[in-house]
Amino acid sequence: VLSNLEKYKNEDYIAWIGHATYLIKLGDTTIITDPVFSKNAGPLIFGPDRFTKPALNLNEIPKTDLLLLTHNHYDHLDLATLARLVVRDKPQIYTPLGNDTIIHKEIQAADIQTGDWGDVFMHKSGLKIHVEPCQHWSARGTNDRRMALWSAFVLESSHHKVYHIGDTGFGTGDNYRKVASKHGGFDLGILPIGAYEPRWFMKEAHQNPAEAVAGLQLCNARYGLGHHWGTFQLTDEAVEA
Repeated sequence: VLSNLEKYKNEDYIAWIGHATYLIKLGDTTIITDPVFSKNAGPLIFGPDRFTKPALNLNEIPKTDLLLLTHNHYDHLDLATLARLVVRDKPQIYTPLGNDTIIHKEIQAADIQTGDWGDVFMHKSGLKIHVEPCQHWSARGTNDRRMALWSAFVLESSHHKVYHIGDTGFGTGDNYRKVASKHGGFDLGILPIGAYEPRWFMKEAHQNPAEAVAGLQLCNARYGLGHHWGTFQLTDEAVEA
C-alpha cells in the first residue's frame, strides 16, 4: 500500500483505512476523516474490539494537514489517535459545534475550527470545507445526548468535490437532494452502509446499503465508496455484511 501511495504522490487519491477513516489527498493537501486507529471503540479499554486492523499503521500515514471529525461517538472521535496526530503533525481540525470542548479537555494543543451546518471554511491550501447537515445524534456518555453537533462535510478543491458522511439515517432523502441542489453534484460520495440492524431501532440514525445507494443517486455523485462496516461489531448484522 505504501508503495502505491508513493507512486501517486503527485496525484489526487483516496485510501480507506477502516470504518469511517479515510486518507484523502487533494492537490497538496492531505486529509484524514474520523481517524480511529485504536483497538476498541469506547472509553479507555471498553467498547467494541476492532475486528480488522487499519490498512495502514498510524506511523505509515503521510503528514496530515487537516482532520475532519463528523461527530463525537467513540467510533468516530478517538482521543488517543487525535493526540498522536496533533503531536506529530499539528493539523487543523474541523468539526461541528461543541466537539472542541471534548477534545480540548484532553488535548489542549489541538487547533480546532468548529462550525454549524451551512458554514464554510477556507484552509490555507485553498481547499474549501463545507459543513453540511445529516440525520444522526451525538453523545459520549449518559448525560450529554445531542449537546454537541454532528455533520457531513464537502471538500472542494480546484479540481474535485468530495461529499463525506460519517453517519446518517436516510430519512426522506431530503439532505441528499438539498446537497445536490447546493453543490451541483460530486465526483465522489463517501457514504456509510453499516450499523443498520434491527431496522426498527437503527433506521433513524443509520442507513442500510440499499438506502446508501439511493442516497448516492440523489446527491448526484459520479462514484461512491461505502464505509462504516467491516471494522467494529456495532449492531445486529454481521460485521462484514
